[in-house]
Amino acid sequence: MKSEPNDRFKQNYEAHRKHLRLKGLQPATIRAYSRAIERVGAYFGYQIDALTPEQLTDYFTDRLKSHSWSAVKHDLYGLMFYYRHVLRTPWVAPGLIKPPRAQRLPDIVTVEEADRLFMATRVPSYRAFFFTLYSLGLRLGEGLRLQVGDIDAGNRRVHIRNAKGNKDRFVPLPEATLAMLRRFWASHRNPVLLFSNRAGGLSGARHAATPSIAPA
Repeated sequence: MKSEPNDRFKQNYEAHRKHLRLKGLQPATIRAYSRAIERVGAYFGYQIDALTPEQLTDYFTDRLKSHSWSAVKHDLYGLMFYYRHVLRTPWVAPGLIKPPRAQRLPDIVTVEEADRLFMATRVPSYRAFFFTLYSLGLRLGEGLRLQVGDIDAGNRRVHIRNAKGNKDRFVPLPEATLAMLRRFWASHRNPVLLFSNRAGGLSGARHAATPSIAPA
């Protein structure tokens, strides 16, 4: 029979989430670190405020049997954050985990291959979005968050906000991308978002307050 979270665990869990937000971490990181505390809590019957190196060794050994090093690191960093900011006690097992270094070369898509992908994309919003990502070198979330005011046509650059590490950056704006974005924006004319939510059709996209590339 599984144990249920006790009051102390619930209080510390909420305190953990508050500290994560106060430190300005990305939403994805907050979710990952929160899930880490949930998993560790369930594993130890929600008694995690005084774990020993031996207990942690057992937990991470079991975790590594069925999960990637990336998942294990999230649990490690989430728990370390919990000890430091919630319990305010030193981490009990420094140097316990040292994931192997892995260097992988990314798959490179040639210009010709990219062109075929764009031409095979029949939905205009998808084609515009994918072309923007490819030509500007953006992540998915960065592309979705693009706003009209981020496009600096005069200086041929785009302001990418809240990128990895909560940092902003500028990227060059090719002429072909500028022309394509102008044509695409003219289809909905949302005053803020470039890729506005199209769930309500083109008329709804004009007034949408959230981003999406779903077609009308």
